[in-house]
Amino acid sequence: MNTPERALLLSLHPRFATAILSGDKTVELRRQRVAVPPGTPVIIYATSPVMALTGTARLTGVDTAAPGQIWRRHRTNCGISKTEYTAYMDGAGHASALMLDSPRPLSSPVPLDHLRVTSAFHPPQSYRYLTTENLQQLVAGHDAADELLDRLSAPSSPRRTPHAAPPQPMTVSPSKQPGPLHSAALPASAALR
Repeated sequence: MNTPERALLLSLHPRFATAILSGDKTVELRRQRVAVPPGTPVIIYATSPVMALTGTARLTGVDTAAPGQIWRRHRTNCGISKTEYTAYMDGAGHASALMLDSPRPLSSPVPLDHLRVTSAFHPPQSYRYLTTENLQQLVAGHDAADELLDRLSAPSSPRRTPHAAPPQPMTVSPSKQPGPLHSAALPASAALR
């Protein structure tokens, strides 16, 4: 199997996970610079009350700029109101729009309890990388294990959706490592369960 070295695991409130998997939301927001290469597979974890891996997507690009610029360029694709966006970005110097494509729900979500069978897995506050080996261990024995791993090994050929904004140049240095971030799907004080 020709699986990528790593995938991006995004923690999202169920409202946003559902919107991404239905294709209604094609941009996920972060309050910091995010350096993720286009074509990276994305695994979607829906937070409480769902608490499960629910689907996959592909990252087509990252647009990083001042929060006002990101809102102007991506407001129709980010799935939140201007009021929600302003509250979430309050105090942020930069915003990143993670542009997603090829959303696909899993036929059977992988619950948190299953993810913890082989390790002390803790969903990320915002996102983290999973190596192929880590993912194989986490989903081993679940009905959706082969489906999930097969999707990650599929060649990356992003399809543009009618909802997606044109890609903007990535303004992040490739050496910049992502730090701890908060999800646009959760208030900064919310803890994942």
